[in-house]
Amino acid sequence: MLTVLFLGDVVGEPGRTAVIARLPELRSKHALDFVIVNGENAAGGRGITGKITIDLLRAGVSVITTGDHIWDQKEILSFIDTEPRLLRPVNYPEGAPGSGSIVLETAKGKIGVLNVQARTFMQPILENPFRASEATVIKMRDETRNIIVDVHGETTSERIAMGRFLDGKVSAVIGTHTHVQTADEQIFPGGTAFHLGPRHRPDPESVHLESACVLPRGRGRGALAWSVNRN
Repeated sequence: MLTVLFLGDVVGEPGRTAVIARLPELRSKHALDFVIVNGENAAGGRGITGKITIDLLRAGVSVITTGDHIWDQKEILSFIDTEPRLLRPVNYPEGAPGSGSIVLETAKGKIGVLNVQARTFMQPILENPFRASEATVIKMRDETRNIIVDVHGETTSERIAMGRFLDGKVSAVIGTHTHVQTADEQIFPGGTAFHLGPRHRPDPESVHLESACVLPRGRGRGALAWSVNRN
């Protein structure tokens, strides 16, 4: 059993300071095997820098996903190719710096992370996210069936559509970008877990941290058993 923590859009210095301070405790308390953080707002709410990336990784983050603000800090253009654990949306045109997916080894097996950006009301308008995701998932499944997808988008409908589209093909689809906590954690019929939007910043009065256990079942598909922690 793989235990995975996903943290939605971490915003600015307060957000990243909280993550760095709390993550060692959370790793120990919940026996976390893998941590995914959406860091596209980590630099003053606009993008991420190389230093912030390194700080988050050193704190115990496994993979950092992003979205439409990935290029706001210009230094990231030269940095992103040096750090494969920092992802940009997979549906950027071929030749764009960085990568939109990664598969990493853990003590309990391989786990893949896919980062994709939706199109509705989003800038820039990227390649078709459904086709890009499907093609990438097919390749990733040659290495692992444990795949977590961060779909970064404005509309609930497009994020839900992505979840339904990938149902049975990945372990979980989690929406980011809108910075609104939703309480719609569910397992779709094909075995894929879905969450429309985890919270983007620490708030002691709200539910904001979700730990997920990736449980391989039937034909290698993964399901998530969600436990929500109130702090």
